[in-house]
Amino acid sequence: MRLPRWLRRLPRPRTLRARLTVGLVVLLAVSCAAVGLAAVVGLSGFLTQRLDEQLVQVGNRFPASLEHSGRLPDDHDGDEHGDTRRQATGTFGARLVNGEVTNKGLVRSGDLAVDLSVDLTGTDQKRLAAVPVDGRAHTVHLSALDDYRVVASRGLDRDVLVVGLPLEPVEATVHRLELLAAIVFGLALAVAGVSGALWVRWSLRPLSRVAATATRVSELPLASGEVALPPRAPEADPRGEVGRVAAAFNRMLGHVEDALTKRHASEERLRTFAADASHELRTPVASVRGHAELALLHPGPVPPEVTRALERIAAESSRMGEMVDDLLLLARLDAGRPLERRPVDLTHLVLDAVTDASAAGPDHRWTLELPEEPVTVTGDAHRLQQVLANLLANARLHTPVGTKVTVSLETEGDTDGSRTSTLKVHDDGPGIPEDVQPGVFERFTRAEHRRRTDASGGGAGLGLSIVAAVVEAHGGSVGLESRPGATTFSVRLPVALSTG
Repeated sequence: MRLPRWLRRLPRPRTLRARLTVGLVVLLAVSCAAVGLAAVVGLSGFLTQRLDEQLVQVGNRFPASLEHSGRLPDDHDGDEHGDTRRQATGTFGARLVNGEVTNKGLVRSGDLAVDLSVDLTGTDQKRLAAVPVDGRAHTVHLSALDDYRVVASRGLDRDVLVVGLPLEPVEATVHRLELLAAIVFGLALAVAGVSGALWVRWSLRPLSRVAATATRVSELPLASGEVALPPRAPEADPRGEVGRVAAAFNRMLGHVEDALTKRHASEERLRTFAADASHELRTPVASVRGHAELALLHPGPVPPEVTRALERIAAESSRMGEMVDDLLLLARLDAGRPLERRPVDLTHLVLDAVTDASAAGPDHRWTLELPEEPVTVTGDAHRLQQVLANLLANARLHTPVGTKVTVSLETEGDTDGSRTSTLKVHDDGPGIPEDVQPGVFERFTRAEHRRRTDASGGGAGLGLSIVAAVVEAHGGSVGLESRPGATTFSVRLPVALSTG
């Protein structure tokens, strides 16, 4: 069923605690309203019935006595006068002949006489004339007297005699009950709302602890490294829903912790293997390269095919040596080996790196955008120089001839008062495919065959992963924005504080 628009616009409680509390208060309010309505309707019906019984007891003697002129003379037998004395205050009587009111009167408080000056409007007379002559009580509204309960009966001379009693005492009593019920039920709702909120809060404490534990787990970096999960959620009664949720959540945390422990152990074994393998491979790779270069220096005649083979062996062994060095560096960074921490003139490193890149790639256009003041960071100069070399080599190797490469360096202040340097390497080449960008800083990611137009070879896909690892080891971050015609690598590093 579709809710009305005004009901859909009402604010809805978001938390389970608020929903339970609101639901409790709403149910109690509905129950109080039902009890109050039943009490008011019941009391109103009871008092009206008593009033009708009183009308039956009064009979039609009072309206019949109105044929005499107001204050009854003492020479009468006293019946009419007695009729007046026996009437309750506010009793109304009227005599109608052919639908017209010929006599009317009202017993007022503290007066034995009948007030004949009741001003009845034409509408009032029509309402009195419309009362069924059935001896039963009916409600009539008289503009001069308010609501009355009246009974119409036939007189001795075929006229209609109407007698009535005011409904004001009944209505006053009912209104008093309504006010009292509203006050009592309002206080009950307020007390029930506060008590219910406290009770629901106490009842949901185990669930709140589970939610707090889940929040702490969600804030943990689970991607890599050793992860220490927070303490388990407190156990609750397993017979209840909250207890079953807490038990299932704790079991899930146990499985997650076992999986993370096994993953971390596997990562450690892989890092150890990569470090050991890289370290052990350095010597035989260097030996192969040395023997190949030594063979090329042989003074005797060597067939061209052998010379070409020795040159390829020397080149591939040199490439393999660089790959082994990169893998060893990554393994050391993964193991958390501390880097050298000294002030480094980043501006000078950028100048040297661009000079070397322009010499290695004269077919590219190289431009610099440097600040007037030198930028100094704290870190390992050799590793930061490797970051610059890898970024520029990436721009040179994976873009076509004539590409413009712009290297810029700037500093900016952070909200906490520190300063950050931003190094950007921008080129107007074909860009990096969107499906490759999310993993561009992962190891062995190679997309040069899709970006370069004259590729004659490529690296092992470790250059950008080394960039990311070295920058993160320096407390910085690296980012990428790429589209056809605009690719920008951004490196952010904290600026060293001046000691002068």
